[in-house]
Amino acid sequence: MIAAPALLGRGKQMPAAKTKRDALLGLLGEHPSLDYIPAAFFIHFDPSCHFGQAAVDKHLEYFRYTGMDFVKIQYERKFPPIPDIRKPQDWKNMPYYKLDFYQPELEAVRGLVLAAKKDALVIVTLYSAFMCAGHSAGLPLLTDHLHQDPESVKKGMEIITGSLMLFVKECIRLGVDGFYASTQGGESGRLKDASLFKNYVRPFDLIPMNEMNRACRFNILHVCDYNGPYSDLTPYVDYPGHVVNCNPRLTTTELSWEEVGRMFKRPCMGGLDRHGVIASGSPEDIAKEVAQVLKQATGAFILGADCTLPNDIRWENVRTAITAAHGFKRT
Repeated sequence: MIAAPALLGRGKQMPAAKTKRDALLGLLGEHPSLDYIPAAFFIHFDPSCHFGQAAVDKHLEYFRYTGMDFVKIQYERKFPPIPDIRKPQDWKNMPYYKLDFYQPELEAVRGLVLAAKKDALVIVTLYSAFMCAGHSAGLPLLTDHLHQDPESVKKGMEIITGSLMLFVKECIRLGVDGFYASTQGGESGRLKDASLFKNYVRPFDLIPMNEMNRACRFNILHVCDYNGPYSDLTPYVDYPGHVVNCNPRLTTTELSWEEVGRMFKRPCMGGLDRHGVIASGSPEDIAKEVAQVLKQATGAFILGADCTLPNDIRWENVRTAITAAHGFKRT
């Protein structure tokens, strides 16, 4: 059964004695609490709201309007392009960005922890070293360099990882509850030899993820298909993260959420196509789609999308999907 949007916050969608923090943390125990289905969707805000107090205000506005169940801080401090990286040997000259580079983003993190942590988990997005390397030199060139001379590229990955760890540790010091850790590089056809992923992508994913797992209570592993689909998710099954967010539609098959849950042995997040009904459907269509997804999603589950929603999406659509999840009753 789906509750109408007007019923958000009423009935038994979330017990009054519980905060959103309690509800999300309740998913992680041996016997997860399933009082209602939590939900969260993410968008990139206008550049004027990327950093500082403007970012704090916009994140809070979106969180409150949509009724989502945790605050997820968008990461907007991309590594700038480095035109001087032209051949694999140039990766040794990758700049090492110190903590001052991240200060605009950290101002948003600090403000949102202070404003929202008492009521909801505050999760900060982190892009992987592979993704940051792609931002620095372009994904096609990075891929070519890994095929040509991975040991030279490794020097750049080490520099990037050292810089990212400054950001991770400072976010932990500021009090975030966890990270939304994005990983790429294992997409179908990306790296022709599986050993390249194993030896030159995975180790640099795991360094910050292991630190997050050590220090934080609620981390989400995001296997990101923004740049292409996956043929196999098994390279990620032992990655850290309390929850997994991925697209179960692979190149040759589609996994059920039950299969994904068994594979990763943890709660799952997802269910809606970021370009599908939530982006352009009617309220009735969105509620119907949510019900279909949740009927098939057994166990501890958070309704979400496979990746970030289109920037121009109507916030009303997001609120409709979240309200439908909150009102869904498992039979």
